[in-house]
Amino acid sequence: MKANVSKRVLAMLLCGAMAASLTACGGSGNGGSTSTGGDAASTSGDVIELQIGFENSISEPIGQGIEKWAELLEEASGGTMTITAYPDSQLGSKNELIDSMMLGEPVCTLADGAFYADYGVPDFGIVFGPFLFDSWDECWTLIESDWYADQCAQLEDKGLKILTSNWKYGARHTLTVSPVNTVDDLAGMKIRVPNNQIQSYGFDALGAVSTGMDLGDVYQALQTKTIDGAENPIATLYGRKLHEVAKYLILDGHVLNFTTWVCSADWFNSLTEEQQNWLIETGNEAGLYNNEVLDEQEEEYLQMMKDEGVTVVEPTEEVLQGFKDKAQSFYDQGATFGWSDGLYETVCEAMGK
Repeated sequence: MKANVSKRVLAMLLCGAMAASLTACGGSGNGGSTSTGGDAASTSGDVIELQIGFENSISEPIGQGIEKWAELLEEASGGTMTITAYPDSQLGSKNELIDSMMLGEPVCTLADGAFYADYGVPDFGIVFGPFLFDSWDECWTLIESDWYADQCAQLEDKGLKILTSNWKYGARHTLTVSPVNTVDDLAGMKIRVPNNQIQSYGFDALGAVSTGMDLGDVYQALQTKTIDGAENPIATLYGRKLHEVAKYLILDGHVLNFTTWVCSADWFNSLTEEQQNWLIETGNEAGLYNNEVLDEQEEEYLQMMKDEGVTVVEPTEEVLQGFKDKAQSFYDQGATFGWSDGLYETVCEAMGK
């Protein structure tokens, strides 16, 4: 972590009480805030810098979305607030960044419900369950629901503030070193997943052997056949060049992955209400831009993967149903995850399913 970040952390830890935290989730796009605070760091006239660290390449749609966010925030704030992007895990892993936020550091990263479950909001993890969503519209309906707002509020109580939730990361598919034509072909295959319980159990339910690993380590692990495959949206699979060492892709779409951008609740609450609104509103606007770029580029990435020797399987509805049927055992493990009673039914109702 940069030295100037550590100095600011120390300064913030020595500051007086922060303003009251927001209870509304930034992902709704309303940009509402009840905080009236603002410590010396946010009122002295100094430029406020938010450092955004993430695993992906800056050339991926998510990287382009961050660049747009930086542009929009600088314009909205008259240059008094800036975003500095650190792609390719330059600031550390997702877990390291989230741990830094818990200390109040002015950093931000992309994360999902599966990670938030590991940070004390167990019900949030269900949004990363396999084959939960049938369409993107169901995702957007869910993030506008009272259930989702409550999850965001619980997370804020744990020290993490979600700024925006309307970003598509993409439908997650499975890339492997040997062919997968049906769910049965996954049996015993070591598939890399991010380091969280939900995604690990999700792939185990499909018959695979999940292997938690940082994204930056996956290329070599595939190359050496330490693992048999990895899952991610097409843009990320291509952006990380994983198709160079794994030549089989099945478009299973096991998760429709909307992502969130999260920062320290203490840091966020040290900003003025106006600054908070700038950050949330420009984040939501950048999310719409990201989604447009992603939709345009996914087909291009897929064609490039085919041109570079990847065998792509587009499963039939019957094959996909086999995946969905196998995945249902995941939702029977709610007690393992610490879920509320009837959570699956509650979330399905909240998304209008």
